[in-house]
Amino acid sequence: MPSKPPAVEIEVEDRVVRISNPDRVYFPESGATKLDVVEYYLAVADGITGALHERPCMLHRFPKGLAGDKVHQKRLPAGAPDWVETVELFFPRWGRTADELCVTEPAAVIWAVQMSTVEFHPWNSRRGAVEQPDEWRIDLDPGPDCDYATIRRVAHVAHEVLDELGAVGYPKTSGSKGLHVYVRIAAEHGHGDVRRAARAFAREVERRAPDLVTTAWWRKDRDPAAVFVDYNQNARDHTIASAYSLRGLPDARVSTPIRWDEVDDADPRDLTMFTVPARYAELGDLHAGLHADEHVLDIAPLLAWAERDERDQPDEHPEDGPQEPTT
Repeated sequence: MPSKPPAVEIEVEDRVVRISNPDRVYFPESGATKLDVVEYYLAVADGITGALHERPCMLHRFPKGLAGDKVHQKRLPAGAPDWVETVELFFPRWGRTADELCVTEPAAVIWAVQMSTVEFHPWNSRRGAVEQPDEWRIDLDPGPDCDYATIRRVAHVAHEVLDELGAVGYPKTSGSKGLHVYVRIAAEHGHGDVRRAARAFAREVERRAPDLVTTAWWRKDRDPAAVFVDYNQNARDHTIASAYSLRGLPDARVSTPIRWDEVDDADPRDLTMFTVPARYAELGDLHAGLHADEHVLDIAPLLAWAERDERDQPDEHPEDGPQEPTT
């Protein structure tokens, strides 16, 4: 029987993280290993740490690589060193709590990779005010018959509406088939109101591009060739992959920040763990302004839109509450 490859120790600032099974293949299509995943996250350390900083974070773990099962991990995995920080979350529907990872330094990201994490899915609020989101997330989610050219067209419509609101949006590829735009907002409203604001924005985009966009809640009611502006990603305990997070896809795509002037040319298939480090080294963190809270939006105008819309069309599913912690 071949001997087990020795663990390696990785220095991350003033921490040392031990990486076991460094040669385990995580992405069979390319042969990329666990150590390759570590090296990718080290290359974008400031960016991924900024995206996750002080946010409750769900982990998507692949203990045997993509060839094995995927684990959605809410609670911090056992065996964490004492410097890995957490935040306690309460799930009122079930009367239960969970201590989730709360990244405050790059070493915590690398430790999570040691625990087989590939994807990082943070909340849109920070641990000091978990019930008051400070991040509004616009998720352009393509239907099964929707091409990426349509995503690009809808992104430009969304950008137009954001400009009219005086909002600064930070786009990124989803790392799969869609596109995300993040907006920093004042942490003054609960999850329900942020979701209402997001729905009002989605409906305005739909009004301007009715042949391209849907906000229909039920999948059966959506045009499969349209883009669903998924406002429900702003509900409590709903998460999407962070900027610079790898995705658990065979080609090792990355949810990659892009500039608005790149929307028409950037191809998500080209933004992978093999290409993003060089891009990051050249361009730096395109979401640095977001992480530094440089442009903070008051969502009051969006809430006014929501009140107007709700008089005409009540929300089909206003309570999509917190998801029960599993692992």
